[in-house]
Amino acid sequence: MWDEVEGFVLVRRRKMSQKKIFLVFVAISTVSLLLHHGGHWSWTFEAFHLGCSALRSHPAPGLKPKHTNVAFLKTHKTASTTMQNLLFRFAERNNLTVALPVQACSHQFCYPRSFTSHFVHPHTLPPNIITSHMRFSKAELQRLMPNDTIYVTILREPSSMFESLFSYYNQYCQSFKRVPNGSLEAFLVEPWRYYRPEEKDSMYARNTLTFDLGGDKDRPATDVVYARAFVAEVERVFSLVMIAEYFDESLVLLRHLLSWDLDDILYVKLNMRTPSSKRSLTPGLPAKIRAWNSLDARLYDHFNASLWRQLSALGPACVAREVRLLRQAQERLMRSCFGGRMPLLRSAAQIKNKDLRPWQPSGKVDIVGYDLPINLSNGFSSQAQELCLKLIMPEVQYTRVLLRSQSLRYRRGFQLRPPQHPLQQPVRSVMPRHPQVHHIQPLHAVPGPASGTGSTSTSQPAAGNQGPITKLGSKSSQTQTS
Repeated sequence: MWDEVEGFVLVRRRKMSQKKIFLVFVAISTVSLLLHHGGHWSWTFEAFHLGCSALRSHPAPGLKPKHTNVAFLKTHKTASTTMQNLLFRFAERNNLTVALPVQACSHQFCYPRSFTSHFVHPHTLPPNIITSHMRFSKAELQRLMPNDTIYVTILREPSSMFESLFSYYNQYCQSFKRVPNGSLEAFLVEPWRYYRPEEKDSMYARNTLTFDLGGDKDRPATDVVYARAFVAEVERVFSLVMIAEYFDESLVLLRHLLSWDLDDILYVKLNMRTPSSKRSLTPGLPAKIRAWNSLDARLYDHFNASLWRQLSALGPACVAREVRLLRQAQERLMRSCFGGRMPLLRSAAQIKNKDLRPWQPSGKVDIVGYDLPINLSNGFSSQAQELCLKLIMPEVQYTRVLLRSQSLRYRRGFQLRPPQHPLQQPVRSVMPRHPQVHHIQPLHAVPGPASGTGSTSTSQPAAGNQGPITKLGSKSSQTQTS
């Protein structure tokens, strides 16, 4: 009897010793991992130190796989070029494929035509990420992208965005170009005097965000049913709608949504104008801009409120801590790339490296960029030099570089593939032969007046109807013109 008891006790002690050894091993491994990933983990654990329950619900970076299938709708004049650069660099670091336009589309997916997979370069298929300018088409993107793709976009406050559009596209958009003395004030006094709904580049002159999202930019402000349905559809499709004015806070939400690390969301502001290229809005202009762009204003107000609800759920203190750590990490990266000091913005003429010169829309607008120090190679590995270069590379040049590298990878992989079955048809990359400018019809068959008339009347849905069903980028809403 006692022998059995002693045997049981010995076995129990042996198991407890083995458990302690195992726990010590786990602790040592964890400390080693923390030392190895110091930057990422110190950032995460400093946030955890606040004791925020919302953060504990998100696994620390490295414990949950990063989400790598992302569709980012790049809207106009919303800091979206900065976001695109971030996604390009993430894709390269993780050996992912970015869908890029065929050469006939330049660096955009044949905008302003509605997106179709025919616009995608065959050497960039199948993609993990898509982020170049397009007019959104949900159906086409769902055919192209993996089923678990997360959809993200970004909006900007309509009055500041419209001032930027008016300045940037003043020499391209006829609705702006015909205004005497390029006066924004004059345009807003009588917008229908200058605006032509079906004219080339008219999408820059009214409800640009709505147009980019696949909606009807000329739907009257009185058609509240359409506006509400459109906002609801955007909310259904996009897991996150970022806000340009709160870019860093939006990146915190993005990081949690995609289970990314601190290094994945570092950025440098790109495609900025000089202060002399900006106009300060006189009293009363913001209200006029919002009235003229009523659909964009409704989108912005809705998703700005939505962003702050999400930030509140995450915990204001935790968000503030993550934003601070993000900015500290960015400053360290910038100083390391620019010889220990923060870089100075330069005009295109001052930038010696042509790969870093930003595109200039006209002589009236000066888009600034950065130039790397001449002595950057001193003490820098080639990998570090490339990181610094890509961090500040403008959109057009980076798109070209990325297409070149992915085409090289495609050709190498093609040589190793088995012969294609005769019945299998390759993805067609030939562009349909019709012009880029097209007649803009309503997004869907929603009751209301014809677009572009300036009428403020609207007809109500018939009794018993549930109202309009709005689909983003519905192909049926497009009618090509010659």
